[in-house]
Amino acid sequence: MLQITPVIRIPESELSERFIRAPGPGGQNVNKVATAVQLSFDAARSPSLAEDVRQRLLRLAGRRVDGEGVLTIEAHRFRTRERNREDARERLAGLIRQAAHRPKPRIATRPTRGSKERRLTSKKLRGRVKQTRSRRSDEDA
Repeated sequence: MLQITPVIRIPESELSERFIRAPGPGGQNVNKVATAVQLSFDAARSPSLAEDVRQRLLRLAGRRVDGEGVLTIEAHRFRTRERNREDARERLAGLIRQAAHRPKPRIATRPTRGSKERRLTSKKLRGRVKQTRSRRSDEDA
């Protein structure tokens, strides 16, 4: 059981792991031993996730989700299977925690009078700077 939040728990039956050879340098060991892990989680059909959390997770995961909604995390940061397995599970838990956080809705506000005035003043100053530059180039020509 993977405990994400006090409310969200993912049973082991929903996770599948595949061990592969890790890419990159590592000498003979990397060519012989499958230490990297691919952790797959069917986010689209998981009964453990609420619908709003599922939608945010699929959007957050981006290209790590395939066409069927299966989220795959590859971990090959460490030299041992156990550490890579823990790393993949922690990264999955972090993604789900991030998706479980409901974003605060933005309340549209109008710009203050002072901010409008500051913006217009800076635009006028910038315009004057550019105008003085163009006048000098006319006199030189």
